[in-house]
Amino acid sequence: MSQESLQIAAQNLKKAVPLMLKHRIPTTPTNYALWYAYVDEQLPELNQHLDTLVAQYNTCPPINSELLYRQYIADSVELDVREMRQNLDAMVCELSQSLKDTQADTTQFQSRFEHNLAKLNRIEDEGVTIEQVLDLVRNLVKESDHIRANTVFFSEQLQRAQTEIDALKHKLQQTEKDVLYDALTGCLNRRAFDDDFSGVLSQAPEGCCIILADIDHFKVFNDSYGHQLGDQVLRAVAKRLQEFCREGCKLYRFGGEEFVIIIPKSQLRIARQLAESMRRGIEKLTLKDRKSDKRVDHISASFGVAQWQAKQTSIQLIEQADKLLYEAKRLGRNRVMPING
Repeated sequence: MSQESLQIAAQNLKKAVPLMLKHRIPTTPTNYALWYAYVDEQLPELNQHLDTLVAQYNTCPPINSELLYRQYIADSVELDVREMRQNLDAMVCELSQSLKDTQADTTQFQSRFEHNLAKLNRIEDEGVTIEQVLDLVRNLVKESDHIRANTVFFSEQLQRAQTEIDALKHKLQQTEKDVLYDALTGCLNRRAFDDDFSGVLSQAPEGCCIILADIDHFKVFNDSYGHQLGDQVLRAVAKRLQEFCREGCKLYRFGGEEFVIIIPKSQLRIARQLAESMRRGIEKLTLKDRKSDKRVDHISASFGVAQWQAKQTSIQLIEQADKLLYEAKRLGRNRVMPING
């Protein structure tokens, strides 16, 4: 690297670090690389994305940082190496234990083999019988069979490990993006929510609201029409909820038939109005059952809305929204709680 390049790198770091501190960005290697690229101003789309996120959240949520890093900075090989390394680590641990077991058996075999050889060396001096000699030989054969079986087992494990390594190589074209998304609905998943939510509450919690949404009588769809229609309902509801997620709102599949929306820098009144719009939007959904050819138009959802209060933890805020969701269910479903924002 030339002297000029080193000077530019130093200048960029001097710009990036204060920005990260200002926006309360965790000092991780990924974030350093992201904000270094930001101040370098060579990737205008990246800068635009970061500016938008900071305007919405007063920070850049962890999942957004990870996704931006993957999109603009990391290459596919680097991303896939992470997954491969995790799989290889697990494989190495398994092989290591098998190797220890085989080595222990080998040591034990060597000890017994030497003991039996010592007995054979004393045959002439002690005048042992032919039957006793045969017993010694039988023991040697038995111990040899045992160690051979263990060695074969270890060799099979090595072969299996090689097969798994070959399979991992074929996956190098895949990225870790799928880890953050729910395969059925396409929404961000619970892992992404946990990371984002803890990040928002630790860095910019003021005005943060969440909406918990749960599809009403979802079990009836599965029992009456089958799981395929149940999956259709989940996808349709997720798509409809996503249509309302603008200006920094983010949708996640929380689990089962439940979804959660994070709304940064908002107010309970506004979040409640958004939930009401979502409720009405879901009410208008109509699906067609492919088996019976019948229209399914009685889809609805219940909502619980909560806003962060001073000193409240992420768990407490989720519990607050969950209690309100339960109350909406108790009062007859297809409604938003609290009644007034």
